[in-house]
Amino acid sequence: MRHGLSVGYVARRSGVAVSTLHFYETKGLIRSDRTAGNQRSYGSDVLRRVAIIKVAQEMGISLAEIGDALRALPEGRTPNRKDWSLLSMRWRDSLDRRISQLERLRDGLNDCIGCGCLSIDKCNLRNPQDRLAEAGAGPHRLRVEDRGVTNK
Repeated sequence: MRHGLSVGYVARRSGVAVSTLHFYETKGLIRSDRTAGNQRSYGSDVLRRVAIIKVAQEMGISLAEIGDALRALPEGRTPNRKDWSLLSMRWRDSLDRRISQLERLRDGLNDCIGCGCLSIDKCNLRNPQDRLAEAGAGPHRLRVEDRGVTNK
């Protein structure tokens, strides 16, 4: 068992609610041991792991992606600068794709919501001959590169 930090202490130090720590545990993002009194006990590495989780979430990284990345780190060791570099490199391509998508959304936002409808005659993102129907229901215009559908 790791000699550790109480759940209340970790919550205060990390700035997250106790319930959030419990949630992170159920998702496998952090782990705790149990004391003889069945209370959670965390290793000091959990503070850095929670910080990584919070930063990654702020960047828009999903909890599933965060979990995959954290599982690549040695258990029980505080993640260091090299670990963060490896994690951030894993997320760089995903973030670049999201940035590109957000820029397309921003640039077309005044004229269209990206739905692919035929009803707005001045839409810069319009969908002539309903070509986007082959991608299925829903808004696809701002994600056409990801789906291989062209709108020419």
